[in-house]
Amino acid sequence: MGSAGGSVVLVTGVSRDLGRRFARALAAGPTVSRVIGVDVVPPRGDVGDVSFVRADIRNPVIAKIIAKEDVDTVVHMSVISTPGATGGRNAMKELNVIGTMQLLAACQKAPSVRNLVVKSTTTVYGASSRDPAMFREDMEPRRAPRAGYAKDVAEIEGYVRGFARRRPDVRVTMLRAANVIGPHVTSPITSYFRLPVIPTVLGHDARMQFLHEQDLLDVLAHAVRTDVAGTFNVAGDGVLMLSQAIRRLQRPAVPMPAFAVGKVGQTLRSARMADFSPEQLSFLTYGRGVDTTRMRDVLGYEPAYTTAEAFADFASLLPPTGGRSEKVLAGLARQLSAPSGPQPPEPVGADHG
Repeated sequence: MGSAGGSVVLVTGVSRDLGRRFARALAAGPTVSRVIGVDVVPPRGDVGDVSFVRADIRNPVIAKIIAKEDVDTVVHMSVISTPGATGGRNAMKELNVIGTMQLLAACQKAPSVRNLVVKSTTTVYGASSRDPAMFREDMEPRRAPRAGYAKDVAEIEGYVRGFARRRPDVRVTMLRAANVIGPHVTSPITSYFRLPVIPTVLGHDARMQFLHEQDLLDVLAHAVRTDVAGTFNVAGDGVLMLSQAIRRLQRPAVPMPAFAVGKVGQTLRSARMADFSPEQLSFLTYGRGVDTTRMRDVLGYEPAYTTAEAFADFASLLPPTGGRSEKVLAGLARQLSAPSGPQPPEPVGADHG
């Protein structure tokens, strides 16, 4: 492989916490001689022995980095699930889809590249009333995603499969992670569970599977070190119902019709408190289960945390929350119960600047 004594690994998306921690752990471990971390902004926090290169993967300069550094393994972690950090949905789509296309084009041209590991997500299966109890890796979503993060991921996976056909000499491993959860994770689902009052969809109790943040880092490292190709669902054992999860948080739930939860979501999003996309709403309504047999039998990975343990670790460090979202939800409850047609919404959080 790459240089004497170990492989040279390029990791995208190192400005975010999980990407930074993964790159740092990989650089500190055996079997890897160098780790190059790439992102548009420098990571906040300690990167250890990682060489950081400030670069945008949408830009062809990424090919020069791969060639110059003699990279043999690429770990793609910069697919993002929320538009918030990127400046809107279009920027998010461009970073996700165009970024992946450029990265794969660079890998395709580089004879040194022998391994590609892509962090994907079980969101690619969608969530609907017609879903199977457990999605296996060879199953398609019941409804092709028309927009948002799920559509980005479906396109990205398509490009990755195309790359694998064009470079059959490269080992390609795609990890479809369940919702990653843990004390340090900020995502649409953790923001939802951090609300002091949790809106739920009336008449539904979604099944959920989680992957602990440490297991995500471990399974990525396992995929780098293990010569196994293919697509794998990755999730902690077992399923947690949404109602059980909320009870374990000891927070009040407010069951509402789906349209009302959608309205709450818009309000919370504009107040920058939680990101409610249509796919998040579907997930909170129907949930999702994935079969992890291949993860164990073929990839040879066993998560340290079950779904329930991963959730418990996330919940254990939740700080007491202020009254801001109570105000938002109280305003919405008044708005939704107002008998005389739609009222103009009150300005939410105006006193918070």
